[in-house]
Amino acid sequence: MKIEDWKHITYSEAWERQTELFNSIIKARSEGQPYENRIIFCTHPHVYTIGKHGKQENMLISDEMLSRIGAEVFRIDRGGDITYHGPGQQVCYPILCLEDFKLGLKGYLHQLEEAVIRTCSHYGIKSGRVDGATGVWIDIGTPRERKICAMGVRSSHFVTMHGLALNVNTDLGYFDYINPCGFTNKGVTSIEKETGVQVSMDEVRQILAEELLKLL
Repeated sequence: MKIEDWKHITYSEAWERQTELFNSIIKARSEGQPYENRIIFCTHPHVYTIGKHGKQENMLISDEMLSRIGAEVFRIDRGGDITYHGPGQQVCYPILCLEDFKLGLKGYLHQLEEAVIRTCSHYGIKSGRVDGATGVWIDIGTPRERKICAMGVRSSHFVTMHGLALNVNTDLGYFDYINPCGFTNKGVTSIEKETGVQVSMDEVRQILAEELLKLL
């Protein structure tokens, strides 16, 4: 397993690099050649991504307003609806062959969620899962239910790309311009908002990487 940090990178470049790695693993497996599983970390400039079944109406602002707030929009090939990526958010893209870990897609998503739940617990944040929704949530089953981590993956030939986005020190105001993940009645939060402290992105990345490695 190779851990990579792409640091602060545009969404378009990260998507292109992911796709190349994803396709290379599929090709290597089909030809019986060696390949390397990877967990990639990065952050992005302000961007909104809409999954393949996402609804355009969940983007609540005009192109002019998007330009004014310095954000781009991409319609992409992962599952899920619309979400936001930006500075202060730890993004993680595992590019893995699930067969190597004896995982199906549902079990894989469960492991990603578990890694985030354990990472949140390092900061005294109790989080968990919501039935019928991917990602990691806080105050589940209450009117204050809110999401701290969004997830969306693509899987083909048992190989995955895309992944998760954990709000660390994120400017949550950017979520006001969308219905996050298609929800109109649920909020979003971050580690900083829950703890009242701006935490180290490097520390969060290290903890999340360690938890993913333990679980996988």
